[in-house]
Amino acid sequence: MASADSEAVAAEREAIPRSVKILVAGGFGAGKTTLVGSVSEIEPLCTEETMTETGHGVDDTCGVEGKDTTTVALDFGRISVASDVVLYLFGTPGQERFWFMWDEWADGALGAVVLADTRRLDTCFHAVDFFERRGVPFVVAVNRFDGADDYREEEVREALDVPARVPVLTADARVRESCKKVLIDLVSYVIRLRDPSPHG
Repeated sequence: MASADSEAVAAEREAIPRSVKILVAGGFGAGKTTLVGSVSEIEPLCTEETMTETGHGVDDTCGVEGKDTTTVALDFGRISVASDVVLYLFGTPGQERFWFMWDEWADGALGAVVLADTRRLDTCFHAVDFFERRGVPFVVAVNRFDGADDYREEEVREALDVPARVPVLTADARVRESCKKVLIDLVSYVIRLRDPSPHG
C-alpha cells in the first residue's frame, strides 16, 4: 500500500508543470507588450498607460513618435511550451527611469528575450549589458517593423557586440507562432548552456 501511495505521489509531482520565469526586455517601443499579449495563453496583465507631459523630454520617442502609451510597471503573461513546462513572462518597461526595477525582476529568471528594433538599435544596449553583467542567459530577437531596414544577423550581432554563442533571431511580435518559437529557442539555448554535451 505504501509503495502504491509513493508511486501516486511521484506521478502527481511529474504531472505538475514546472514554472519558469522569463523576462522580455528591450528599448522603449520595441514591442514587448505586443509580444507578451500575442503569445500569452491567458489574458495578459498589462500596465499600459497613456503617455503624459511628464514623460516629455524624458522618454526618447525618436523613431516611435506615433506611440501614445507606455508600460509603467510590467506586462505579465503565461504560455505552456510543453506538457510539463510553463513559462511566466515578465515584460519590463523600456524607459531609463524604470531600470531600477530590473534587478528585482531578474531574480530567479531562467533567461531573457532582448527585443530589438533595428530603427533604434541603441535602445536595447542597456538590456544586453544588464543581462551580461547579471549572468542571465538571453537571446536577441529582432522585431520586424514594417518599413524598417532589413539587417543580417551578423550585422545585428556586431552592432550589439554580443558573443557568437548568443542566438540572434528574427520575430514578429504580433504573431503568436513567431513569438513562441523565440521562447522555445531561448529555453533550448539555456539547456545547451547547462548541459553542453552532444546529447544534452
